[in-house]
Amino acid sequence: MSHGARVIRTGVSSGGPAAPPPVTTEIGLQNWGQDSKVSDLQFLPCCVSVCLWKWISLLIGFISVNNSPWTDYSAYSFFQIVTMCDLVMILFFYIMHIFRVYRKLTCVSWPLAEFLHYLIGTILLLIGSIVAAAKSYNITGLVAGATFGFLATILCVISMWSSYKVSCITQSTSEYR
Repeated sequence: MSHGARVIRTGVSSGGPAAPPPVTTEIGLQNWGQDSKVSDLQFLPCCVSVCLWKWISLLIGFISVNNSPWTDYSAYSFFQIVTMCDLVMILFFYIMHIFRVYRKLTCVSWPLAEFLHYLIGTILLLIGSIVAAAKSYNITGLVAGATFGFLATILCVISMWSSYKVSCITQSTSEYR
């Protein structure tokens, strides 16, 4: 009794040996051949420095808003929630990179997950910073929190661009070599 056609995958096709599968060397980076010299250690300093500055600016913004007298509860609670979620997600992706968990969990598209995190986090942080700046009423702690929120938004845009550049542009140029 047959239950349908079964596909057996082998490493060799009728046209000759198959090309080896791409080896993932970084979140969003794929080594498509021996020509590419990109490794974890080459990309790590750029990623760490931007993530570290973004994390510090989010933390300073959160602490500034938390220790100031609030004039509008909903605006600043939204700002605090967004900054804390971004802090946790940055830490999550950093731990994923440090322990190279992305190599073991290949069912998740890590470049897409990282890009969506940056995109959604940047939009929410921009909205939160605009609202926090508009409702600050010249209270120095709230103005400082909004300023560091804008700084973190700029750093999120840089992270988003570097994530896009590494995952999309590097792959598309390495395919045609």
